[in-house]
Amino acid sequence: MMYHLVYGIIYLFSLLPLRVLYLFSDFFYFLVFYIIGYRKSVVLNNLQSAFPEKSEKERIRIAKQFYKNFIDTLIETVKLFSAGKNFIMRHVKADISIFHEYFEQKQKVQVHMGHNFNWELQNLYGSINAKQVFLGVYMPLENKIVNRVLLKMRSKFGTVLMPATQMRKAMLPYRNETYILGLIADQTPANPDNAYWVEFFGRPTAFLKGPEKGAKAGNHPVVFSFCTKTSRGHYELNLKVLEQNPALLDEGVLTARYAQCLEENIRRHPDMWLWSHRRWKHEWNEKYKIIHPAEAGSN
Repeated sequence: MMYHLVYGIIYLFSLLPLRVLYLFSDFFYFLVFYIIGYRKSVVLNNLQSAFPEKSEKERIRIAKQFYKNFIDTLIETVKLFSAGKNFIMRHVKADISIFHEYFEQKQKVQVHMGHNFNWELQNLYGSINAKQVFLGVYMPLENKIVNRVLLKMRSKFGTVLMPATQMRKAMLPYRNETYILGLIADQTPANPDNAYWVEFFGRPTAFLKGPEKGAKAGNHPVVFSFCTKTSRGHYELNLKVLEQNPALLDEGVLTARYAQCLEENIRRHPDMWLWSHRRWKHEWNEKYKIIHPAEAGSN
């Protein structure tokens, strides 16, 4: 009962034109940044750590634009509950011919993304346009109602959603399919002892092992995906092949290459990444091996 009520309210709200919804976004931005200060200290500390060469004024400017993009993403996500395929196609541009080539070659492929805006639009665009089965990995939320509501929206065009906590079991029905597996690979590992430590924004940073290990086990090509905003509500999806044969790489090199690519794109578009999460909450110590960008090589 509660699920249907929550879903119904969000769906009705999503029927408003996007230009009207952006009025709410402008209001919530003012509220969140200037009044509530949601995770403001985390955002500014992260920006200071990542961009020590920038002035405080420059970092505050990035923070403000980040919050605008963050709130816009939440509002756009609401719109997606009622948005059709034409809406998605008008708001996202991309050349995904590389995926069509992999489909013709019957190759499974992994897409390694980051927490950059708007990842919900990326998912729906991929499920609409890919010829392969589109598999998306997600982290289940503690709130079961919100989790169920989001799953319904994210799967509306055919994305098969798989909980990160049960990946092996969820993958079994698709092991013989030609698929695209979408992974947000910049999550902070729960256990720093079971992580790849690579240089990221000039400091040792822990990255999940799972995305690389899965790619190497099946020797699946890995594509890096990064979204840029061309105007409000309009995005361009940029793709780059990170490695065609990951099984041939030394351990950790693929992750370091991903981190390097991610950093390069964040530096070009610093307001498009999710600075409100504690990306550097794990401290490096000498027992961890650091994989330097030079070891990752270039594609």
